[in-house]
Amino acid sequence: MRTVLAALENAEAVPTDPGGSAVATSEHVAGASVGVGAAEAERRTLSQEDERAIVAGEVTDLRDSAASMAAAGQRSRAEELTAMADVVEQVLDDVAANRG
Repeated sequence: MRTVLAALENAEAVPTDPGGSAVATSEHVAGASVGVGAAEAERRTLSQEDERAIVAGEVTDLRDSAASMAAAGQRSRAEELTAMADVVEQVLDDVAANRG
């Protein structure tokens, strides 16, 4: 479940500007910003469709990982991953049914 939440959190992150220069506002730490929240950026808001696509992608990844584990003889881990995929998919379906 943590991987699904992490995928959603990562998708909300704003892209950084790799070519931009860091504003150094601290005399003690190079490149650091001073003050609570000084370096924070507002996160992106995902649409329901975006969220559903991300979660569905995670279900696919879980099922692919389960297949790989089964092929490698790791039956117990494959069953765990399949069970996780089933639970996430059921929640996804329940949410879609309640919105509809």
